[in-house]
Amino acid sequence: MGNLINDKNKQVTFLKQKLNMFLDMLEAIDPEHTDLDDIDRMIAVVDEMESKCKEFNHREC
Repeated sequence: MGNLINDKNKQVTFLKQKLNMFLDMLEAIDPEHTDLDDIDRMIAVVDEMESKCKEFNHREC
């Protein structure tokens, strides 16, 4: 795994990057050809962002 991010600004930047990647993924999806695996991957990204938010919230900076 990577290094811990303890700086609040870096935490926000990390989350913004993850959110932008998710938005790019969402925009690229063709509803006609989306399957459950695609939706599962999107849910996993959202779950990861939620976990990171909780993790960052509990760290002391």
